[in-house]
Amino acid sequence: MTNAESSGSGKAQDGHHTRRATIADVARLAEVSSATVSFVINNKHAMRISAATRERVWAAVRELGYRPNALAKSLSSGSSRFIGVVADAIATTPFAGQLIQGAQDEAWRHGYVLLVTNTDEEPEVEVQALRMLLEHQVAGILYSTYYHREVELPPSLGNASVVLANCYAEGAVAPCVVPDEVQGGRTATEVLLAAGHRRVAFVNSVEDAPATKGRLQGYRIALEAAGIPFDENLVLTLGSHQESGSIAGDKLVEIEQRPTAVFCYNDRVAMGLYDALRERGLRVPTDMAVVGFDNQEIISGHLRPPLTTVALPHYEIGVRAVQVLLGIDTGEPPGLLRHVIECPIIIRESV
Repeated sequence: MTNAESSGSGKAQDGHHTRRATIADVARLAEVSSATVSFVINNKHAMRISAATRERVWAAVRELGYRPNALAKSLSSGSSRFIGVVADAIATTPFAGQLIQGAQDEAWRHGYVLLVTNTDEEPEVEVQALRMLLEHQVAGILYSTYYHREVELPPSLGNASVVLANCYAEGAVAPCVVPDEVQGGRTATEVLLAAGHRRVAFVNSVEDAPATKGRLQGYRIALEAAGIPFDENLVLTLGSHQESGSIAGDKLVEIEQRPTAVFCYNDRVAMGLYDALRERGLRVPTDMAVVGFDNQEIISGHLRPPLTTVALPHYEIGVRAVQVLLGIDTGEPPGLLRHVIECPIIIRESV
């Protein structure tokens, strides 16, 4: 029987794993102490360990297939290769889940792994999640929301390295990465203007949020740049659901000089507008062109005709948030607190 077999190796004689090899197994096979193994695999060159002993330890590591416990290593060294993510509902929201994907891809490129907690907006869950992440000494924390809004930074994050993703905290020194709502609203309107439309309506929502204010501002900027006077009768403030689009459609077709194009607050509103127009025998885009917002592909890609819409850059927000957290050069001014990501237009057939 070899030393490896008698030491409780991670492999049985038939090659199948019986249990994960431990640092004690490596020490027995290399005939050194567990402390010596720890010094070697953690590259503690200040310790007086001979080259022969180091090679014997690494040979044992290879033979046993030993893998260090990354979490234990981070706790002992005071640093880790983990990034914590605390999100309200992103992981369970299909189109917003791209933020997690972007963050994960960028973290992995730099040798980090995400630890994700979806709190479902439960305060107690959030408190416990943050406590555990901080106890595990993560390299930093991404604090994120599934829609762009203001948040109150949890007190426990006061001394942590944190970046806000898709949200912001007024007055806080934590950097945030958010979508450019104003640019998105302007781009949506410009697409309709470029198609020759001069009476462009905007169906907005009622929430007091960056999206409602920013998209309206972008709409007005685009009109002004085109030399078209703002007409408050062409702005309907209703809601963010499909029913709001249906109501908007009924109202807009009754206007004496009805609009030939509509920019909708989001894709759900656009879906309701499609319904209202179809019920009146009107066609998109022949009778009325439509642009949405969000690029919820389960809606925008399956409407008939498919909906031109502005995409929320969730994936890019996740990428940039990790870059800011890790201090990776993005070409932006050092110490910038507000990072604004462009919202791209997705051209389909509704204009």
